[in-house]
Amino acid sequence: MNKQPQKEISPDESAVWKNHVTVPDTPEGFTVRSTYPENVNGVEVMLEQWQAGSAEPPHSHPGDDMTVVVDGKMAIQFFTRGNDGLLADGEPLVLNKGDTGYIRAGRIHDARYIETCKLVYVHDKAFGFTAE
Repeated sequence: MNKQPQKEISPDESAVWKNHVTVPDTPEGFTVRSTYPENVNGVEVMLEQWQAGSAEPPHSHPGDDMTVVVDGKMAIQFFTRGNDGLLADGEPLVLNKGDTGYIRAGRIHDARYIETCKLVYVHDKAFGFTAE
């Protein structure tokens, strides 16, 4: 039986969920992290749409990221560097509608959009994309 690898990191480990602050005149128990660049410790947020059959090449980001699949199905393949280039690291991680995936900063991965997808993408601090 093919076992799916665990998501790269957990919500508790992801920098996406750090640097929250309290806000005056809001209910007790509420904290927020606003967006970059207004908040230098903020996040960048994108609402993405990808057509079925489209793909991103192997790449990495400078910060942790979180992808929430609002609709559709996608697959993420992780890679490591070998002497002969990039080597697949495990089986692809498949994310379906309602799933959330976390990827640590600097982790090389690609993305394939199996079905048309609507995503909420959150990146720790300023977004960056490094092709591998």
